[in-house]
Amino acid sequence: MKRRVPLAMVFIVSLFMVIQYFVPLDSLAWMYQYLLDWTIIIGVFALLLGIWSLWHVSYGKIKQRAENWQYSIVTLAGLFIMIISGFIPGWGNLNNYVYEHLFYYVLVPIQATMFSLLAFFISSAAFRAFRARSILASLLLFAGLVIMLRFVPMGPVSTVVADLAGWILRVPNMAAKRAIIIGIGLGAMATAFKIMFGIERSYLGRD
Repeated sequence: MKRRVPLAMVFIVSLFMVIQYFVPLDSLAWMYQYLLDWTIIIGVFALLLGIWSLWHVSYGKIKQRAENWQYSIVTLAGLFIMIISGFIPGWGNLNNYVYEHLFYYVLVPIQATMFSLLAFFISSAAFRAFRARSILASLLLFAGLVIMLRFVPMGPVSTVVADLAGWILRVPNMAAKRAIIIGIGLGAMATAFKIMFGIERSYLGRD
């Protein structure tokens, strides 16, 4: 019973979502919007669960003096400062002093740092991938050089490079993107059917 009820609910809701997509009725559209509103409500509770999980994990690290436990103090401090600033009268909007300073002088520099570090990882991966050890790797290297050189001013050669880069993006790149999108769509459909018919049950957790 503990598993049959959730599986039945998932099947009914999934079947309804499939039917409302192919049957244009106002009543089905209203029910669809109603279910979307419920996803927002569930998302709010999921946010509360995420906050509790962050507190539980961070407090556990601080209590046990685990490795890099000092960062957990900073994490919890930032969490409580943002929550408290949202409840102070006159501060609960996107234009308040505390929010703007925390966003522009803390969050934005952190994001810039993360993306700067990511650039080094991408460069390292590109160096390993662009080694011309085969014909396909050589083609990949050539295409990557053309795409990068299209922004470099080289006089009359720039027009030729720009046209070649545009052709690479419109033809081979677009074909690969469509193949990936089709594969993702088929995989999503297969996963949806597995969940709908109860083949995939990992979302129910363990017994």
